[in-house]
Amino acid sequence: MDCQPHRTTGTNQPSRQALAGALLLTIFAQSNAVAHQQAADAVRKLNIVIVEGEGAVNNARQRVARDPIVQVEDENRKPVAGAAVVFLLPNQGAGAAFPNGARSLTVLTDSKGQAAARGLQANRLAGQYQLRVTASASGQTASASIGMSNVAAAGAGAATGLGAMKWLLIVGAVGGAAAATGVALSNGGAAPAGPRPTVVTPGTPTVGAP
Repeated sequence: MDCQPHRTTGTNQPSRQALAGALLLTIFAQSNAVAHQQAADAVRKLNIVIVEGEGAVNNARQRVARDPIVQVEDENRKPVAGAAVVFLLPNQGAGAAFPNGARSLTVLTDSKGQAAARGLQANRLAGQYQLRVTASASGQTASASIGMSNVAAAGAGAATGLGAMKWLLIVGAVGGAAAATGVALSNGGAAPAGPRPTVVTPGTPTVGAP
C-alpha cells in the first residue's frame, strides 16, 4: 500500500481568520460591557448641595428674588454634570414664579455640577416658603428644599422715616435750648455771653466855625 504523506490544504486558513475575528469581537464586547458597568457604577448616590438661596429674604414689594443655585454631587462628593434638576415652587401663599408665571423649572447641571434657577420673581405675599429641588442622573435621584421668605420691605420709606426722626431730634434740642434761655432771663439771670451789638443814638448835628 502506497503511503502518501499528509498534506495540509488551505481550507483551514479561513477558519483561523474567523476564529481570530470572533475572539476580537468577544474581547471588544467584554470591554464595552465593562465600560458601561463602570459608567453605571460611577453614580451610585446623588447629593444636592445648596450653593445660594438658603434663607434668602426677597422683596415682595419690588418682586425681586435671589436666584437659587444648587450643586449635584456623587457619593464621593464629585460634581455630576448633565444631571436634570427640577425646581418646584408652591402653588399658594407666599412664594414666587419663574418666567411666564411657571411654577417649575428644569435645568441641566454644568461641568461643575451646578444648576441655577434664573429669573425667579417673588409674589406680593409676605411669608416663608420652601423651594423643592429634585435631581436625577444614571437612575439615581435626590431631593432637597431651600427655605426662602418674602417681606414687604419699605426700602426708601424706611430711610425717610429715619431722616424725619433725626430732624425731630434736632428741632427738639433747639427748642429745649431756647426754653432754657428764656427761663434764665425771666429769673434775672444773665443771657449767654455773645457779641454785643453796636448802638447808634440819633441827635442834632452841630456845625462850628472853622
